[in-house]
Amino acid sequence: MGRFLPWGCLLLVLCVVHSMLPSSSGCFMEERAALMDISSWFMSAHSEVPTSWGHGDDCCSWKKITCDNITRRILRLDLSYLYQEIPTRNSDGSMSIKFTEVACWNLNLTIFSSFRELQLLDFSANFACLQNFDGLQGLSKLKYLNLSDNSFIGNIPESLSNLVSLEAINLKENNMSGALQNIGLENLQNLRELHLGSNRLNGSLPASLFALPCLEYLDLSENLFEGHIPINSSWNCSSLLQTIRLSGNKLSGKFDFFWLRNCAELKQIDLSRNTDLVVLAKMHGWAPKFKLRTLMLSSCNLDKSMITEPHFLRTQHHLQFLDLSNNNLPGSMPNFLFTNEAALVYLDLSNNFLVGSLYPIWQNQTNLQLVNVSLNHIEGQLPANISSMFPELWILDVSHNNISGVVPSSLCNIGSIGLMDLSNNKFTGEVPSCLFTDCSALNVLKLSNNNLGGVILNGVSNLSVAAEIYLDNNKFEGALPRNLSGNVQIMDLHDNHMSGALDISLWNLTSLAALSLARNSLTGDIHPEICELTSLQMLDLSDNYFLGLIPHCSSTLPLRFLNISGNSLSGSPNAFFNSSFITALDLSRNQFAGNLDWIRYLSEISLLLLGRNKFEGQISSNLCRLQYLSIIDISHNKLSGYVPRCIGGIPFVEAYTFYWPSINHNSFGGNFGVFDDMGFLYNSDYELQGFTFTTKGNPYTYGQNFFMSMSGIDLSANMLSGEIPMEMGNLSHIKSLNLSNNFFTGSIPATFANLSEIESLDLSENRLSGSVPWQLTRLSSLEVFSVAYNNLSGCLPASGQFSTFDMDSYKGNNNLRSCTSSSGPMAPNGVARSVADDSDPILYVVGAISFVLAFWATVAFVFCHAFGRRVVLKL
Repeated sequence: MGRFLPWGCLLLVLCVVHSMLPSSSGCFMEERAALMDISSWFMSAHSEVPTSWGHGDDCCSWKKITCDNITRRILRLDLSYLYQEIPTRNSDGSMSIKFTEVACWNLNLTIFSSFRELQLLDFSANFACLQNFDGLQGLSKLKYLNLSDNSFIGNIPESLSNLVSLEAINLKENNMSGALQNIGLENLQNLRELHLGSNRLNGSLPASLFALPCLEYLDLSENLFEGHIPINSSWNCSSLLQTIRLSGNKLSGKFDFFWLRNCAELKQIDLSRNTDLVVLAKMHGWAPKFKLRTLMLSSCNLDKSMITEPHFLRTQHHLQFLDLSNNNLPGSMPNFLFTNEAALVYLDLSNNFLVGSLYPIWQNQTNLQLVNVSLNHIEGQLPANISSMFPELWILDVSHNNISGVVPSSLCNIGSIGLMDLSNNKFTGEVPSCLFTDCSALNVLKLSNNNLGGVILNGVSNLSVAAEIYLDNNKFEGALPRNLSGNVQIMDLHDNHMSGALDISLWNLTSLAALSLARNSLTGDIHPEICELTSLQMLDLSDNYFLGLIPHCSSTLPLRFLNISGNSLSGSPNAFFNSSFITALDLSRNQFAGNLDWIRYLSEISLLLLGRNKFEGQISSNLCRLQYLSIIDISHNKLSGYVPRCIGGIPFVEAYTFYWPSINHNSFGGNFGVFDDMGFLYNSDYELQGFTFTTKGNPYTYGQNFFMSMSGIDLSANMLSGEIPMEMGNLSHIKSLNLSNNFFTGSIPATFANLSEIESLDLSENRLSGSVPWQLTRLSSLEVFSVAYNNLSGCLPASGQFSTFDMDSYKGNNNLRSCTSSSGPMAPNGVARSVADDSDPILYVVGAISFVLAFWATVAFVFCHAFGRRVVLKL
């Protein structure tokens, strides 16, 4: 039988060899099997795969696969962006994509180990949790590796340096951590490109990285690297180096452009957002060999002479992208940049100390697409021929300067302009009507905080602005057109001089999501046709002269933010908005009446302000259903009865736990994607004006930043009675509690000592009795405290924060006294009255006991102690 064994082994070898040879159709079976494993992984992740996969044995004909024409081995696997959710059929027969909540899907990289001749592997953007990087070790011919936009579990793998044939590595946006010092990057002598941006890599930058002889592109941006950049004046720069991107780290030390003088091919440098990095650019008798196209130095410790002594900038005639923003640079507007040789596309000089004007600019800049000079001290006027100077502008931001004069009508001739921000300047006169009607590409128009006037919207009714119009804080007059139409999503007109009725009977603004008309002089009813604005999520009509019943919408509006405070409105609020959507509601200072039973349905409410109305009845325990509350104000109404004990079970966490109402949209639709890598980010989150909430005895009006850290309860000026629930002491997160001007009786709950974050506590003008609990001295955050005009007695707390409160906090309590001095009960004016030292009965008791103890101690000494007897005998 032994003689058959060699034949069996031979058969086994032949089977293995056969599996490694191309099939009859020309595809290696082991590689086909590996592709089917990859296909199975995509299907397990609920993703589609190319329809050609699995059809036929020749995997070389499948989509995304490239094979060698002779050996039929797979050379290239381009599987980028292959992950696509599988559509599911709904009950009505339609198809939709239900996005998974899984962050990523586990993928063992050994799945690629069968592709032994592979030269290119691109598996980017596939929601994969990459594991076992060692699985790539057999790919000795791999030149291009792209695993970006996935998630790598753990630190950057040390085995990366074993792939010595690699010429390009892209692992950006992989959530990788760890340091680069121990990776052995010096082994990658063929490396041309290294993309490690947008991870969590830390530690210092290894010097070996900057010594790679073939390096052309280096991107380590948006990480946590620290320390200095390991180059100096003797650095032997790679003759091929073109790009250095180190932005968004924590680098420090000094960086001098003189060190780059021999980098002849250098085209792009980005050191932005390294606030401790000192960047020097002075010329020391040298001329750079490089001709930069991109220079990004935002938010660095940049040489302050960069503009005042612009010798370096004057050597760079081929700049396309220049960002010197956020550096507090002094000097005049560098109009020398606008020469006939200039190729500028992107110019950001915002948030500096620049003076001067945008005029004169002698050469028209036909390539320039973005100009941002906001947050400077630029004066003068916008050039009347600005459309000739910048004919291809997409973005113009001159906000927060001192520019005056009129808004030039030639802006309407810049057909490509998408964002125009002239806000926070000193513009006067009327706005050219063509800005509202003739700019088809304009998405965002910001003219806020100027001195502009005339009829609102210049009387036009058909708006061409595609997304956002901001005309707030100006002097516009008149009423809004009754037949307003367009695709605008946000219209902010607050703080103007508009008047008359709000007639929206013929409005055709189906996309309108946010509308603010606050603090004008609008009158009359709120027209019922407002119910037709079915996209409306944020509405602010506060501080006008609206009156009458609030509209009753047959289909309630999907509002998340509603502020109609400071009018004379009445009716049923919950008939106007969808109770299950709203998160912020301000009805204060109106004429609303009836009970509060309707608030039980506000399941998502975080901010609820109902003060200064005519609500009556009792506070129902249904209030305790509102588990997302951060602020509630129902002061100055006619509410009576007890406060429900369950109120102590509402978390009252700060509003930052929940989303502050905002409108988020993509105004530009991708037109400005070319600027994403340049650091230009337009914040499309719109926030309406904040609310007014009274705390520490004063009303404060704040926006999102205030409510991110504020929580409070105001039940003051009602007719509430009974004892204050001790359960309110469980509200450890509230910062303000006002129960003043009611009819509460009983004692102050000692559990209030658990209000660990309280800053303002007002219990004044009630019928409380007993003492001020000494436990309240634990409240280390308490700044304002009042129990004035009650029936309290006993000693005043004198330690902790209570040592800082004056007598106004206690006035009107005739039996309160300070026990640390000769002061006695509180007089009606709050001053402690003097009393005799023996007025306290406790003093009599203490004195009597002391006398008795002293007497018997003397007797015992005289008769029981030997020395005492001798003393008596001598007498």
